[in-house]
Amino acid sequence: MTATQSPGTIPAPRTRYTQRTTTRGNFELYSWVFMRASGVLLVVLVFGHLFVNLMVGEGVKAIDFAFVAGKWSSPFWQIWDLLMLWLAMFHGTNGVRTIINDYAERNATRGILKTLLYLAFTVVVVLGTLVIFTFDPCPTNADPELLASFCTA
Repeated sequence: MTATQSPGTIPAPRTRYTQRTTTRGNFELYSWVFMRASGVLLVVLVFGHLFVNLMVGEGVKAIDFAFVAGKWSSPFWQIWDLLMLWLAMFHGTNGVRTIINDYAERNATRGILKTLLYLAFTVVVVLGTLVIFTFDPCPTNADPELLASFCTA
């Protein structure tokens, strides 16, 4: 932007570009690099998840409560699903944060939207992590009518 140009106007095509200064440092650069790296890792995690759930064994017809209970009894699959959850949430939250920064014009609107975004992120990550690590298909002292067929009462 030149000294005689008002904010919000488009400069003439041959006007020399002057770089704007920002106070964010390298956060946006690291955010951009994270999006690329997490995207590649998410592709591996998601396709691995789909392959194991849909192709190995009896396929999609075998997916039921017992299948998930058996899978989450292994620490390997707990960590796999936890990584997939966390990376997907960080990746998606970072993408939506970028969209909010790009399109929300007023600071108040931007602040409210980002607060709601971070709140939703926190709720989903905390609840998802709790479900993955505290999942018990056969809880003690439960009504036998409500337990899965493979549980011994």
